[in-house]
Amino acid sequence: MTHTLPLPDLTHERVEVTTGPRSGLVITVALHSSALGSALGGARLWTYPHWSDAVGDALRLSAAMTLKNAAAGLDAGGGKSVICLPPGTTLDAERRRAAFLDLGDAVERMGGLYRTAEDVGSTTDDMLTVSERTSHVVGLPDLVGGSGEPAGPTSLGVYESLRATLERVTGSADVHGRRITISGLGQVGSRLAVRLAAEGAQLTVTDVNPAKRHLAADLGAEWTEPGTEHLVTADVFVPAGIGGLLDAEVIDALAARAVCGPANNPLAHRSGAERLAARGILYAPDFVVNAGGVIYLDLEAKQLGTRAEIMDRVAGIGDALRALFDDASVQGITPLDAAEQRAAARLRAAAAIPVPA
Repeated sequence: MTHTLPLPDLTHERVEVTTGPRSGLVITVALHSSALGSALGGARLWTYPHWSDAVGDALRLSAAMTLKNAAAGLDAGGGKSVICLPPGTTLDAERRRAAFLDLGDAVERMGGLYRTAEDVGSTTDDMLTVSERTSHVVGLPDLVGGSGEPAGPTSLGVYESLRATLERVTGSADVHGRRITISGLGQVGSRLAVRLAAEGAQLTVTDVNPAKRHLAADLGAEWTEPGTEHLVTADVFVPAGIGGLLDAEVIDALAARAVCGPANNPLAHRSGAERLAARGILYAPDFVVNAGGVIYLDLEAKQLGTRAEIMDRVAGIGDALRALFDDASVQGITPLDAAEQRAAARLRAAAAIPVPA
């Protein structure tokens, strides 16, 4: 009997799947494209039903990073790494350290074509462990002179994107009094919730972790049970958890005027963009909205500007999204199509440049 791997089409330059010799965990490093430069994408530590599901996630996420970095105007390609935790696995400190040392070795074998950073399930301290085995890592802790946690820049980019989205569907970028639903209260979702609450938004929030209820109470936000949040009437629905939330059933029942959030790959299928448009729901492409962190990490690592200048660049995501909405309207296409066109143009231009002998 054979097992059919649930994998997307392979369009990648290089993929390595290995069992970490120290940790015994399956680690995938997926380099999708280095056409624009050394690829940049985080390291995800997550539980998957089967190791092949983790490989498939790495392939999808790395391809999305190519789009994200290209659309953001970065001279960086797309890549991603995933450490697969079997169901029921809990890492103690020793095995966690072993896993990230194993990841460092895998990144080093890419020869500088891929740089890693923190992502869902990993931290800046984990990246410090990775740095013991490779120099191709960014986002080390502030205490050791690194650029630190990128969730702040990511949340800033999402906030500015949310304002641009509100402006498009309501005529004003002001969040005060607007009904906003946030699905996922991780590092980015929680930061966004705190800011929106302070500015007077009417928040509904949820998270798969029931302990996050305390944040809802602290902010005066309504709590709804996971799986019901899309039914709450809202001006903007903010997917801020794991991807794939917006399947056909959820889209058809979605009670929001727009979707704008930091989750990677929130559409279960690409056709979801057209399905949303058919219902008159504006979709802000995820890889544009959530690019603040990677912009910050890439420019900080390359020392391209002061921190204040880099954060100004991150805040500019809102204007970039406005331009995408305009392009989509003029061409009669979805904002997702317009964003993909922007990324593809940069990639085509890079491919046309002769490689020095």
